[in-house]
Amino acid sequence: MFRGANKVTLDAKGRLAMPTRYRERIMERSNGRLIATVDRADRCLLIYPLPEWEEIELKLRRLPTLNPITRRLQRLMIGHATDIDLDSSGRMLVPPSLREYAGLSKTAMLVGQGNRFELWEETLWNESREQWLKVDESTEELPPELSSLSL
Repeated sequence: MFRGANKVTLDAKGRLAMPTRYRERIMERSNGRLIATVDRADRCLLIYPLPEWEEIELKLRRLPTLNPITRRLQRLMIGHATDIDLDSSGRMLVPPSLREYAGLSKTAMLVGQGNRFELWEETLWNESREQWLKVDESTEELPPELSSLSL
């Protein structure tokens, strides 16, 4: 499981050092092989260990391609999916096209989401987090799956 929000720095080539606490788990799960793709809802990247991504990609490919919403999702997520390997120093190179999509330059936030990471431009992450904290949950309707969840 990947948890926590980590401030990371991208070098001039677009490499970032994966926080040490995740490296062993990534090596165990995927031998250092990751997939990065765009998030369809937010200007961030989704980073999956290869086996996790392969399950998602299979589900996406099985969706009916005659549905325009499905096709758009496939084009975005599968079309931008890029293989990324951790090097011997635990760094990963984020391709220029994905850095551009997420607005990544020098500082970013790598946010664990259980089976994957989200990679955000730091300022956008901070602004989004503040917006999420200000949401008045009493006016939002919870999905049925969450109504019985006790935190």
